[in-house]
Amino acid sequence: MLNAVYQLVRPRQFEVTFSELGLNEDAILVRPTFLSICNADQRYYQGKRSEDILRQKLPMALIHEGIGTVLHDPSGTYAAGEKVVMIPNVPSEHSDVIAENYLRSSLFRGSSMDGFMQEYVSTRADRIVRIPDTIGNDHVAAFTEMVSVCYHCLSRFDRTAHAKRETLGVWGDGNMGYFTALLLRTLYPDATLLIFGVDMEKLGNFSFADGVYNVSRIPKDLLVDHGFECVGGNAAGQVINQIIDHIQPEGTIAILGVSEDPVPIFTRMVLEKGLRILGTSRSGRTDFEGLVRLYAENPEVVSYLEKMVGAVVPVRDVKDAVTAFEMDIRKGMGKTIMEWY
Repeated sequence: MLNAVYQLVRPRQFEVTFSELGLNEDAILVRPTFLSICNADQRYYQGKRSEDILRQKLPMALIHEGIGTVLHDPSGTYAAGEKVVMIPNVPSEHSDVIAENYLRSSLFRGSSMDGFMQEYVSTRADRIVRIPDTIGNDHVAAFTEMVSVCYHCLSRFDRTAHAKRETLGVWGDGNMGYFTALLLRTLYPDATLLIFGVDMEKLGNFSFADGVYNVSRIPKDLLVDHGFECVGGNAAGQVINQIIDHIQPEGTIAILGVSEDPVPIFTRMVLEKGLRILGTSRSGRTDFEGLVRLYAENPEVVSYLEKMVGAVVPVRDVKDAVTAFEMDIRKGMGKTIMEWY
């Protein structure tokens, strides 16, 4: 069958291409319904990756956050019409040591293969997860992938960090900081949760936290047991060094922000304090499953996430897709959702 694929051919320009969608006994056909735009998509859309990278990657369909409905499953695992979240990480091998999202052989939709901006997505049974009826907001479900990255980080943190978790600090007042802080509040309800950022209006969204601070006015004697960096970009080095200043000895610094260029870190104090630095990227099936369970068991989390739904843009053609991406550039906090027709 023919499949319409909306590919970015050059910065700010989409084109529709048609490809033959081969169906085999392992292929499940999913119709995307709600897609969420990520900063990684915007780096391609705006041409903020290097020329070499853009030449290697494009043309390519963007988007790695999304949900859809099952159209056909030859295995009978999923029924037609079931609502599922799609997993963008596509491993080709298994390791008992390295998680699927860190295997160098794994592909990733919207980066090393076409993303979810397609009429239909052909996928495997292990690359989709059912969405329970208890999660009633499709717009929130659309950005499950991004929240799953935070969930993955906290799962690794729980296995790695020492047991003293009385005061936890999150640096970053954007989407990633909000998602990470919300999961920390849920998983460690007795801890003191502090948020550090630059925009007091955005910091006002963290109503579930125990305190918020402007990064330029942090008391010198304020210390956290562990810190989470959710900023990335050129500011990442400055943020990590500030966490180093305000973290207790032998604490863990979890890094979630993405930086295109190397950033300087004060390694002398990393050594003196005996700190652990934990890098996190992407997520795998177990993280999606764990997060979906967390949503079902803690409906208040979904309610808080509803505040992060920004513009919702119906997309029926290339022009609508451009409109959605341009609106997303101008947004403040929150996620831009494309209703995919």
